[in-house]
Amino acid sequence: MITQESIINQLRDNGLKVTSQRLAIVEVLLEKRDLHPGARLVYREAKKKKKSLSLSTTYATLNEFSRHGIIKKLQFDTMEDRYDGNLEEHINLICERCKKILDYNVPTAVDPRG
Repeated sequence: MITQESIINQLRDNGLKVTSQRLAIVEVLLEKRDLHPGARLVYREAKKKKKSLSLSTTYATLNEFSRHGIIKKLQFDTMEDRYDGNLEEHINLICERCKKILDYNVPTAVDPRG
């Protein structure tokens, strides 16, 4: 389970500063985990927590987090990039009608030999 503390540790492990802007973005990613939010949604929600946050800082932070493997960046042809804080092995299913993204956990295979 991804927690704010585990993300903070990942930031530090990757030599990234833990700033109030980054923490606001982390909080939104954790709160909106099931939505797989786009950068604009992350920005709108994080700005409520940190008034000085800019849209460009949000994009830069999300890209930096994905470069360091802290989150996954989901790229699509027909819709904006979305971000996934679930780093567990899973498949992202997309509803063609509403564009909602759902996590599908792949069942683990059981070794018949025990």
